[in-house]
Amino acid sequence: MMGMSIPYELQGRTSQKARTREALVEAARSLLADGVTPTVEQAAARAAIARTTAYRYFPNQRALLLATYPELGTPSLLGADPPPDAATRLEVVTNQITRQVLDHEPELRAALRVSLEPSGLKGDPPQLRRARAIGWIEDALAPLRGEMSEHELHRLVLAIRAAIGIEALVWLTDVGKLSRADAVATMHWSARALLRSALEECAADE
Repeated sequence: MMGMSIPYELQGRTSQKARTREALVEAARSLLADGVTPTVEQAAARAAIARTTAYRYFPNQRALLLATYPELGTPSLLGADPPPDAATRLEVVTNQITRQVLDHEPELRAALRVSLEPSGLKGDPPQLRRARAIGWIEDALAPLRGEMSEHELHRLVLAIRAAIGIEALVWLTDVGKLSRADAVATMHWSARALLRSALEECAADE
């Protein structure tokens, strides 16, 4: 279609360009792990790639930081033989999500900062705002369909998501001054407490 631009890495020699792009992303992740919020120039230097080349892939720091966000596109975290009850399923999913948050904390913190800044750009929102974790929690709580209304179930899913993501980890560690182990334990406790409260509320309404 006329007027549509094609990303640089999709124009010829795509395999080589994919390797170059990945090298820049890995360099940025390495810098994040070292406590540095990398600029495009810093990532290029760490990857031993020319600065002008790096800017063809990432025109600014925002684009680079969003690219470091981990791709975790699996539709379910429950495995091939998921447990039947919602409480156990939620425990499995909470464990997986909190582990991912810890494993990718530097990238997630960087993406969180970017997501809170107005970009002035049109198009897709930052990846952090996409609802992958919500889908995982919905999958965990699928046995509750029929016990709860769709409104009640959706409210519970959102409440649990708010309690166990990178945002919760940042608050619990930076503001609450918890260790990461205690923060994870608190996130697990919150998820269980929210589920228990919702089930008790539904039982009381019957």
